[in-house]
Amino acid sequence: MTADEFNALYPVGTSVVAYPGIRPEHPVAVRFRKAIAAGHALRETDPCKRLETVTRTPAWELGHGTPVVSVTGYAGGICLTHIDVTTGGA
Repeated sequence: MTADEFNALYPVGTSVVAYPGIRPEHPVAVRFRKAIAAGHALRETDPCKRLETVTRTPAWELGHGTPVVSVTGYAGGICLTHIDVTTGGA
């Protein structure tokens, strides 16, 4: 989805789940959850940070074309592929 497409569907203030690092289906996150379940985790912090938040800016495209949006509780933009909208659009 492009920044313009996102902005046409979702105004600033839209409820989202944002993953600033990796998504839960990423192989590293999957391995971490399996290691925790087996009692073999080498670290205590889940590499898949999840933020239940709202957008605080319209989406925009970085210089190389990646569309991002800013959310409350996180500095900087998060790639739209790491954003899950939790409410309906316009």
